[in-house]
Amino acid sequence: MQKRQFLAALGTTTLASAVPAAQERPQRGPTLLTVTGAIGRGNRGPLDKALDQMMVKQQLAFDRAHVFDFEALRALPAVTIRPTLEYDAKVHTLRGPLLSQVVEATGARMDNTHKLVLRAIDGYTVSLGLAQARRYRFIIATHLDGHPMPLGGLGPLWAVFDTDRHADIAARPLAERYAQCPWGLYHLEVQATQAVG
Repeated sequence: MQKRQFLAALGTTTLASAVPAAQERPQRGPTLLTVTGAIGRGNRGPLDKALDQMMVKQQLAFDRAHVFDFEALRALPAVTIRPTLEYDAKVHTLRGPLLSQVVEATGARMDNTHKLVLRAIDGYTVSLGLAQARRYRFIIATHLDGHPMPLGGLGPLWAVFDTDRHADIAARPLAERYAQCPWGLYHLEVQATQAVG
């Protein structure tokens, strides 16, 4: 995976979403992850074309969403992995909730046929099945080597799994193992598959 450049306009935008209309718990910090699509009732309203500028520029649209701040993600059970990273070829410790648990926390039906579209702040987009996310035990990493990941590095959120623990992935060159692992993750869309018949 080639290193990606952050949007030049990032400095003038914010990761915080518009203030949600109703929340199950008070949000203490800015929104780090917005989940849309086939979710439960959500805890924020529709896309605000005036205030959600980065999402508008990346052509997102939704009528409701479930948002997570740092504390909401930390409140979910954390998983620790120790993969060899492509950027320095060293083993690092990453920690955060399972991606599937984050999806479940939105009230989404946990159907393995669902597709997940993961979007980074620079627009890099990955699509994978919920079954694949479960199989590889993807996490939404919030911490790298015991520290919260900063914006401008790999964070503040990184959808990642332990590539060293899966023979089919570990057999690939290190530079090719993380193509489905967007760092700078800020948006996740849950797509329900259409019944055929």
